[in-house]
Amino acid sequence: MRLAEMFERLAGADAPVRFRAYDGSTAGDPDSEVAVVVRHPAALNHIAQAPGALGLTRAYVAGYIDVEGDMYTALRALADLVLSDRPTLSAGEMLRIVRDIGWVKFVNRLPPPPQEVRRSRLASLGLRHSRKRDAEAIHHHYDVSNAFYELVLGESMTYTCAVYPTPQATLEQAQFHKHELVARKLGLAPGKRLLDVGCGWGGMVIHAAREHGVKALGVTLSKEQAEWAQKRIAQEGLGDLAEVRHMDYRDVPDGEYDAISSIGLTEHVGKKNVPAYFAALYDKLVPGGRLLNHCITRPRNDLPPFKHNGVINRYVFPDGELEGPGWLQTAMNDAGFEIRHQENLREHYARTLRDWSANLDRNWDAAVREVGEGTARVWRLYMAGCVLGFERNVVQLHQILGVKLDGTDAHMPLRPDFEPPAL
Repeated sequence: MRLAEMFERLAGADAPVRFRAYDGSTAGDPDSEVAVVVRHPAALNHIAQAPGALGLTRAYVAGYIDVEGDMYTALRALADLVLSDRPTLSAGEMLRIVRDIGWVKFVNRLPPPPQEVRRSRLASLGLRHSRKRDAEAIHHHYDVSNAFYELVLGESMTYTCAVYPTPQATLEQAQFHKHELVARKLGLAPGKRLLDVGCGWGGMVIHAAREHGVKALGVTLSKEQAEWAQKRIAQEGLGDLAEVRHMDYRDVPDGEYDAISSIGLTEHVGKKNVPAYFAALYDKLVPGGRLLNHCITRPRNDLPPFKHNGVINRYVFPDGELEGPGWLQTAMNDAGFEIRHQENLREHYARTLRDWSANLDRNWDAAVREVGEGTARVWRLYMAGCVLGFERNVVQLHQILGVKLDGTDAHMPLRPDFEPPAL
């Protein structure tokens, strides 16, 4: 069997991309702007050992499969094949391929690429979401390289969904708009105290101090993030107002903050820990204080339990978990918060990811020099796949605003006045 025949069985004879392989065979649409290229027989080992998205990801990250042209365009054309976690060949079809191509190519097991998290390593650190294991999961994703993140994220160094005030807004304008939107929802003003949990490289902390005169503390489990953020704070002359510490949010003292921003942390907490997470943040607020929770969500609350062995968990977010917005809002409410506002920013995250992908493609050679081709490939595939996920409503992004009542007073405006002025 020529590999082109195998491709046609997987993707269909009318696949909307070009295909070619090391054996010289070709298939698909010869006029397509993107091509899938099998460069080495080892690609077959990965696909046979893990049919579906995981095997294809391993083969791509290892360099045995390539995509020529735009990754997003290729994934969109082959979304049902590439984004599915179910096996794409029946047992009978696999046996025929094994017989036709050669048994030895399938029985020689290959280890996953080094970019895949060793699940045994995580298990050795304790139960999911223990302190040591959380620290390792955060280290895997966020301590890749500050220089690499600068290439991908741009000047703002903000690794969360931006908010685009207009279709023409740049990534930097949209990240500023997002930080300002959060600041307004939290009612930030000079003299107030902000805690930003999971603060990343300090974008929200810096914005709150610079634009609103707030005394802001950010905490992160990433040592590299904290060091980078402290240098940026010093460069901007904000050391008297802003600080980022390398510490666990659970170690922050209670009852000291007027506002808390949780931007992109809830995904790392784990469903069983979410109620305790919101309860802990509630305790850290003064009466009348506000919490803005900004996180990736699932589109419904009644979906099957979140999978921990998929591609994203293995390569990008170890131990990450997503829940529905209604479930999260209920958990906040049960922790004591009065819910005052929520919105879905799904389309904004798709646009954010497209801008990050464009940055990576534009800086590809520098990115490869910084982190190696395998890691750069993980990011290229992951971000393009996530664009599709947000576009197709596989995932969403919600901001939920809650207040810790001061008796019965929420200290909120009669009508929302959150939206920053247009650019």
